[in-house]
Amino acid sequence: VESNWKNDSIQKFKVALSEENIHLKTLKDLCFDGIPFEGGIRALCWKILLNYLPLDQTLWETFLKKQRQVYSQFLKEMIIQPGIAKANMGFSREDVTLEDHPLNPNPDSRWNTYFKDNEILLQIDKDVRRLYPDMAFFQCPTDYPCQLILDPQNDYETLRRRVEQTTLKAQIVNRNRSGVTNVSSPGKSLNLYPSNEYAVLPCGTEAHWEVVERILFIYAKLNPGIAYVQGMNEIVGPIYYTFATDPNSQWKEHAEADTFFCFTNLMSENRDNFIKSLDDSQCGITCKMLSVYSMLKHKDLELYHKLEEQNIKPQYFTFRWLTLLLSQEFLLPDVIRIWDTLFSDQDRFHFLILVCCAMLILIRDSLLVGDFTVNMRLLQDYPISDIHTILTKAKELQDNS
Repeated sequence: VESNWKNDSIQKFKVALSEENIHLKTLKDLCFDGIPFEGGIRALCWKILLNYLPLDQTLWETFLKKQRQVYSQFLKEMIIQPGIAKANMGFSREDVTLEDHPLNPNPDSRWNTYFKDNEILLQIDKDVRRLYPDMAFFQCPTDYPCQLILDPQNDYETLRRRVEQTTLKAQIVNRNRSGVTNVSSPGKSLNLYPSNEYAVLPCGTEAHWEVVERILFIYAKLNPGIAYVQGMNEIVGPIYYTFATDPNSQWKEHAEADTFFCFTNLMSENRDNFIKSLDDSQCGITCKMLSVYSMLKHKDLELYHKLEEQNIKPQYFTFRWLTLLLSQEFLLPDVIRIWDTLFSDQDRFHFLILVCCAMLILIRDSLLVGDFTVNMRLLQDYPISDIHTILTKAKELQDNS
C-alpha cells in the first residue's frame, strides 16, 4: 500500500512539474505533505519554493547559466583575486606602501579588510567542521570539486591556506552573537581541531564541508551588515545536503552555486533573527518567541500557566528552535522533511510557530508534572523524534485557529 501511495505521490509531482508554467499553489499543496527524494524532485521543488527558479520553465536554462556565472564571478572577486594579491605581497614591496601597510588603521585599507575577513573565516571554519558530526557526508570528498578554486594555474592563497596560516599566527578570536570577543591563547590554536572534527583532504579534492565554508564566506562578504553569525551553518547545511545528493547529476554538479542563491533567499526572510539590534523590534526574534507563548496561551491555557509559574521563559528554548528552523532538534532527514512543509506553507514562518506550539502540547503531560530542572531538560533536548506526529499536530492547530 505504501509503495502505491508513494508512486501515486511521485506521479502527482511529475505532473505538477511538467507544466510549462508551474502553478505555485498546486505545487505548494503537494509539497506541504512531504516531497519525494526520488528523481531529484525534492531538490527541484526547494529551488522553486525558495524563489530561486522562475515559475516559467522556458526561462530556466538561461537563468541558471547566468546565476552560475554570477557565482563564479563572486569566487574570482572575493576568494581568488584577494588570494593572488596576498600571495604576491611577499614578493612585491610596492604593495606595502606608506599609504597602505599591515598596521594601517584606515578602515578602507586592503590589509584591514583582509584581517577582518580572516576573523570571519576562522569562525565559519570552526562551525562548518562541526556540521552533522554523526554523518560521514560532510567529511567526504565532493564528486564535483570547484575547478576554478582548484585550478593549479591560479597561484593564490586559498581559504584552506588562509585558515592554516591565520590559525598558526594569530590568537583565535571568537565572536559570539552578542558581539563579545573571546580571545583564547595561541597555544591552543595548534590543537584547534579535536579528532572528531574534519580532516583536510589532499590537494585536488575538497570535502563537502569546505564547499559549505566557501558559500558562507561569500555570503558574509556580500552582506557586511550581518556578515556571519554562528548558526547560519545549520541553515545552509540541509540545503546543500539536499542539492549535493540530487540523483540528477546535471543539477548535482551545480549544488554549490544553487545552494548559495537559495540560502541567500531564505536568509532574506530569516536574517532578522540573526541581527542582534533587531531582537526587540516587530520583526525580530523576541517578537517571534513571544508569539509561541501567546499561541500556547490560546491553545492550552493550563500548560501556558505552568510554564509561566515556573518562570520558563520562551527565550530559554524557542530561540534555538526558531532561529535555526529546528535544525538542531532532529536528525537531518527529519529536519529536511520539516522544511518541506515550512517552505511550502503560504506564510512559512507562521507555521514554524505552530510547530513549536505543537511540540509543547505533545509533551504537556510530562511538563505539567515536571519541576523547573526536569522541564528545562525536556525542552533543551526534545524527547519526541517522530516528526510526523508533530507536523500533524501543528496542522490540526492551524485548522482550528
